[in-house]
This record gives sequence, structure tokens and C-alpha cells, in this order.
Amino acid sequence: MENTLPSVTVATVTYNAEKTLQATLESVAAQTYPHVEHLIIDGCSKDRTMELIHRYVDDNTGKEHPHDIHMVREPDKGLYDAMNKALEQATGDYIVFLNAGDRLHGPDTLQKAFAPLAGTSPLPAVVYGETDLVDADGKFVRHRRLQAPGQLTWKDFRWGMLVCHQSFYARTDLARQTPYDLRYRFSADYDWCLRLLKRAEKERQPVFNTHQVLTDYLSEGLTTRNHKASLRERFRIMARHFGWPSTVARHLWFVLRAVLKK
Repeated sequence: MENTLPSVTVATVTYNAEKTLQATLESVAAQTYPHVEHLIIDGCSKDRTMELIHRYVDDNTGKEHPHDIHMVREPDKGLYDAMNKALEQATGDYIVFLNAGDRLHGPDTLQKAFAPLAGTSPLPAVVYGETDLVDADGKFVRHRRLQAPGQLTWKDFRWGMLVCHQSFYARTDLARQTPYDLRYRFSADYDWCLRLLKRAEKERQPVFNTHQVLTDYLSEGLTTRNHKASLRERFRIMARHFGWPSTVARHLWFVLRAVLKK
């Protein structure tokens, strides 16, 4: 059975991430799943990020069943440019982006997510699940407010990012054909997920719900720090995919709902 399991690339993009990276490295190293590649794309960090990565590589070498670790260190044009580099470098059947500070939910996360797909043909275009929010110490804060639908389609994203980017595993061959749109600085992941799901529907590719919490998400990332700019970008992306009238109407409903909750 082990030989029929799909392989997974966990891609981590770093830049001066010494304060948050260690937890991410440890969560990937702890995975019991046998086919893991950890691809680290570093944008020439100036802090101790590289020291942590080199120690991680050395520690992994001594393990009985080591994961594959590959590291690329070179300048980039920002987060999503680095992610596009990861798409080109990934060797796994699937790719997921796990940012510095984020963790796979448990040591058996990948095993639970992908063992049901052993021997499956064709492999689903997307494998997805739920997300918990954690603090800087990795302690549970709450379940993510937006929950993954039972059967995800691109149309579900008209209500926002219903599946967290870090809990969205894309089949690498399809992901490579759908690079991140560098016009967006903060919400290109939202657009990317939408376009991948559209491609899956057009090509009649299956989408698989793991019904598992896949990620412990540190809720202080790039999008959180640039919340207003991210919302403006998401509005533009929604209008592009769903049309201006429905996007405006939906945002009016969001505002009304927020007022009624007060």
C-alpha cells in the first residue's frame, strides 16, 4: 500500500522568519507519512533563518526514515513570486503552502489526509480540510470562523475564503499550470484557489474533503497585517470571478449582517 500513496510537497516560503519558523519545521519533521518533501524557499534572510534551516537538515539526516528536504535561497519579488518558484521546484504529487509559524495539526495529519487516496486514479485535483487558529505558543485559540463545505466548488468562494490556503492541497501538475497572479500582493492565494477549482470543474476532476483539521494557523500573517489592502484586493478578485453586481450585493449583505450582530 505504501508504494501507492501520493507524495506531498510541503512548501515553506521564508524571509527573516527566525521567530516563527522553528514550530513549522518541527511539525513537518514529526510527520509519520512516508512520502514527504519539505521545500523551503528563502528570499535571502538576514537573520538566523538559515541557521535554523541548516540545523533542521542536519537533524533530519540522522532520522531512521528521513523526509526529503530541499532549500532554495535567492532574491524574489515578494511572497507570491517565491510561491511560484516553489510550484516549479516541487516534486510531490501534491503541494501545500505552510507559512513560518503555521503547523500541521498533528504528526499523523498527512497520513489521515492521504492514506484514503492510496491507489486512487485519477488523483483528486484538490484535497482540503479544516483549520484551527493558534497563538504564537501553538495553543488553541478557536476554530476558524469560515468552515469548509462538504463538497467544495469554486462558487463557494463567493462567500470568502471558505478553506484556508494552508489546508488546501493542490495536485502539483494542475497547480504548476495555474501560477499565482503577481498583480495581487496580499490575496493572490484567494484568486489561485478559485482558478484551480474552476479548472477542476472544467476538466471534471474530483475534489476530496478529508473531514480533518489539517492546519494550526498562526493568525498574524501577511494578510492579517495588511487587512484593509487585502480586503480591497479580494473585492476585485470576487468581481473578476463572480461579476460586479453580485459582488456589490454580497458585500452589502456582509455589512448588514455585521450591523445586525451588534
